[in-house]
Amino acid sequence: MSGSGQRLNVVPTITTMGVVKARLVGATKGHQLLKKKSDALTMQFRQILKKIVQAKEEMGEIMKASAFALTEAKYTAGDNIKYIVFENVDTAIIKVRARQENVAGVKLPKFEHFSEAGETKNDLTGLARGGQQIQLCKSAFVKAVEILVELASLQTSFLTLDEAIKTTNRRVNALENVVKPRLENTIQYIKGELDELEREEFFRLKKVQAYKKKEVEKQIAKNKLLLEEESRKDAGHKVDQDGIIGEQEDEDILF
Repeated sequence: MSGSGQRLNVVPTITTMGVVKARLVGATKGHQLLKKKSDALTMQFRQILKKIVQAKEEMGEIMKASAFALTEAKYTAGDNIKYIVFENVDTAIIKVRARQENVAGVKLPKFEHFSEAGETKNDLTGLARGGQQIQLCKSAFVKAVEILVELASLQTSFLTLDEAIKTTNRRVNALENVVKPRLENTIQYIKGELDELEREEFFRLKKVQAYKKKEVEKQIAKNKLLLEEESRKDAGHKVDQDGIIGEQEDEDILF
């Protein structure tokens, strides 16, 4: 049969057609759900892309301001200020923690920055001179770290969503262009075969009925011939008896 590769290799029965129809219903529902999931992921993807563009633009300005603030701090407090800062650093003030956000069944990693309050040794840095510029430089670089953490979170979510969208779209295309047409062709094939079997059964029944009718007519004709023969035999026997009686009555009686 032409196009048999576009259908399942099944036995054309009513039970099989019911199973294939159930599979088609499931494939249709799955296609609809995956399509909605793909739309939701695409919307989230565009939002994240917009945020990435804004964050990169903001990061450029913040990094520029941070570099300028560092130059001012070095000019005011001297070049040795970086060694003093390195010596006074024990633990990080700004830390990063990770969590997951669920978007349409896809877990997106999110990074958040937080600060641990408390007095640090750097609070007294630049007490002799340039203290104000050093604090401004510190604040500028804190903002830079915060925007970098946010950008890292957005970039990671962007890549994760990109892979999830590709996978979902592949599944949607497979259901739409392969699975559903194959199931529909299988149902049409089973219907055609069942109709053909029904026509063959109807033709067979007509032939059987015609044969039985012909046999009945033959039997009726045969019975009719037998009755006619029996009637002729009875009529001949009666004629013979009447002839014998007539001959006996015609004999002369002698005295």
